[in-house]
Amino acid sequence: MRNGRSKLAVLAAIPLLATACGSGSDGADDSASGGDLSASLTGAGASFPDPLFQDWMHTYSQEVQPGVSINYQSVGSGAGIEQFLEQTVNFGSSERYLTDEDLATAADGRGCEALQFPVVFGSVVIAFDNPDLDGLVLDAETIAGIYSGDITSYTDPAIADLNPDMDLPDDEIIPVHRSDSSGTTEVFTHYLSTEVDSWADEYGSGGEIDWAPGLVGGQGNDGVAQGISQNPGGVGYVNQAFAQEAGLASAHVINADGEPIAPTLESTTAASEEAEIPEDFRFSIDGIGGAGYPIAGTNWIFTYTCGYEQAEADAIIDFWTWALTDEGANEIVAELGYAPLGDELKERVLAEIERTNSENEGGGDTEADADANAEDDSQE
Repeated sequence: MRNGRSKLAVLAAIPLLATACGSGSDGADDSASGGDLSASLTGAGASFPDPLFQDWMHTYSQEVQPGVSINYQSVGSGAGIEQFLEQTVNFGSSERYLTDEDLATAADGRGCEALQFPVVFGSVVIAFDNPDLDGLVLDAETIAGIYSGDITSYTDPAIADLNPDMDLPDDEIIPVHRSDSSGTTEVFTHYLSTEVDSWADEYGSGGEIDWAPGLVGGQGNDGVAQGISQNPGGVGYVNQAFAQEAGLASAHVINADGEPIAPTLESTTAASEEAEIPEDFRFSIDGIGGAGYPIAGTNWIFTYTCGYEQAEADAIIDFWTWALTDEGANEIVAELGYAPLGDELKERVLAEIERTNSENEGGGDTEADADANAEDDSQE
């Protein structure tokens, strides 16, 4: 049974919630005053949201808080989790949530709890360089057959039966996959594993898997796109925003209700509305029907409840609060082809963001603690 508190709603752009951020930022008002925060933040992880993050971070640093610089490295979800757990960045990003093992590693290494919260939804697109293939209808069995090497031509009966009115090219299919540890791969292979038993048995799911022989690997979305364009008949999976920006042709994928669905903002939002979101924000988007596109995923951000300098914590809280609540920031989400969080989920996420650096005992002194300790010492 669906949990009403956890079902997502389509987001109407909402005004900045000045009271949502405990760091003292007034959001839109700070844009006029020049802001009052000063910090240099580093983040690393998923390439999936990178176009959005770069836009957000540039706008925030230029127009909202000029004293805050944010350097986000699009290194893939696996590397983002690794760098977060190694504490070489202020925040991490991934298309998969932290496992129990990850959370234990974080707690052992930092001495306090790691937080994870979703910030945006997106779809994984089956993309082609050939514009004649735009709108090609595929289902989970056919996609699995392509990536397992069993379907090698676009005129294969499995594809032809789904596309009786399309003039299919007589090209050899060259499947392209991510060669790095990738949240996009996690979303893609999770979908295949939940839909196709033979795929689950032979390949499973994850940010990295043992692919069938004969496939082409590419680093990041750019590498997959390059692999597609350099191989006639190439097909690959990339995030929706990247496919949109690159002008790649894309497949319509048949969902749980038997409907061929194009990867659009509306269909991604419809898919996200099917998600049940537990209190710890660890969830998958499965079994999508209705008007929903079936290969949809989530991007999570990771922070700690301790160990930051206070200026860093204030900037982290302020930035992600601004990103989720500012009207202009939410317009950017839609323009780039992502789906924002619904209002109810957003309230829960904002409360979680506020927990960043809320426990300082296990993570070292913040600047505020150091100042207080210095004052105590001077009075002794």
